[in-house]
Amino acid sequence: MRRLGGISRMNFRIALVIAFTFFTAAVHAEKISLVGATVINPADGKVLPNATVVINGDKIERVAMGKQDAATLGKQISCAGKFILPGYIDTHVHFFQSADLFTRPDGTDLNSVRPYKDEVAWIKSHLEDVFARYIRCGITSVVDVGGPMWNFEVRKKANATAKAPRVAVAGPLISSVSREKLDLGDPPIVKIETPDQAREFVRKLAEQKPDLVKIWYIVDKDHPVDSFRSIARATIEESHAHKIRVAVHATELETARAAVEEGADILVHSVIDKPIDDAFVKLLKDRHTILCPTLVVFERYGRTFSHQLNLTPEEQKWGNPEVIASLDVTKIPQDKLPQRIKDALADPKAALDRINKTYEVALPNLKKLEDAGVTIAAGTDAGNIGTIHGPALFREFQLMKQAGLTPMQILQCTTANAATLFGGDTGAHIGKIENGYFADLVILDSNPLDDIKNATDIETVIKNGVVYPADSILR
Repeated sequence: MRRLGGISRMNFRIALVIAFTFFTAAVHAEKISLVGATVINPADGKVLPNATVVINGDKIERVAMGKQDAATLGKQISCAGKFILPGYIDTHVHFFQSADLFTRPDGTDLNSVRPYKDEVAWIKSHLEDVFARYIRCGITSVVDVGGPMWNFEVRKKANATAKAPRVAVAGPLISSVSREKLDLGDPPIVKIETPDQAREFVRKLAEQKPDLVKIWYIVDKDHPVDSFRSIARATIEESHAHKIRVAVHATELETARAAVEEGADILVHSVIDKPIDDAFVKLLKDRHTILCPTLVVFERYGRTFSHQLNLTPEEQKWGNPEVIASLDVTKIPQDKLPQRIKDALADPKAALDRINKTYEVALPNLKKLEDAGVTIAAGTDAGNIGTIHGPALFREFQLMKQAGLTPMQILQCTTANAATLFGGDTGAHIGKIENGYFADLVILDSNPLDDIKNATDIETVIKNGVVYPADSILR
């Protein structure tokens, strides 16, 4: 049995189970303290050895170093040899999508295998399961950047569920194109054709108090950048008039530039068509625009369709097993396979080549922005085919490392920076280990600063001051 700081791993788990039992019986009834851990606060890069984190109710009361007066600590949990971080935040998810093979019939129509209405019904019935999988991964907050109007019910449900992340949401995406196959009467994507229509739709959304408004700025030969620019401008102006920030999907350099020039607060994807220029970097810095690189999603469609899916061990363990099982395209009858999947299966090397070419542009672009001091927030686009709710964030970390970011930089992207995307100037009082912040924490068995893969070595998750031994969460 491994021993850490004089306490066995088994005894540590027993202590956590006791704490968990106590809190489920009498929520926030007494103070607890996490004693003797190394506290990592990516917001300022400080690392505090032999620290004590005092939690009172759902908030952090104080963080102190060295020996403390036991009378002020309440119930103590020894964390010697452990590492405490703020809870992780995934700033780009979609709850209206499951990540299975049937979740985007607009791109890959498998209605003949599983009707889309059945897919949506399954998604709605499994929300609590998805919430728990985020908590198991130490992800205590997420941002859903667009879906049907029932997205607002997801936020309400998460707020009423103890074992759930905090959820910020946008409503339906304001788009330059339509996606009829996703429309079951409550469309997640709405084509807007005039500035006045955009303003009217934003006013309708504002009644639901969205955390963000999302623009889906899709460009192709039929929809050049300037054709949608006045609509983007009207959307952003009206949203800002209602004090709502705007996130934009824009994957081309000129589209992203136009979005930021018109006032976008957040870009939810990397630029993937060409290297970014210095003027674009300066624009993002001057406008204080946050960029969520969202790297993992770029590989998961092609890898799934070509039967080369590279799920991590964490995705295999903590992802929904029904979703994962669905991603084996070889189980679909040949006569029901869409041409897009047939083509990928016929030439799997071409699928990987396209992914690699995307990363040859996206990864250096991310490094350039990080080096320049642009605010980068980690996110995955979870829910898209093959991008698993919860553990996909750890594949995102791997790709950020591949781009050249250090472990501390990656952790900052998924905590303090992500909190700014989640909650604006206040950061919703998450993402930092500081007095008065919500007690959303992850306790690790190994040091993530040695290797970012250790961010998955989760012993315990604390959300709102409630202690969850990691191994108990998905039971």
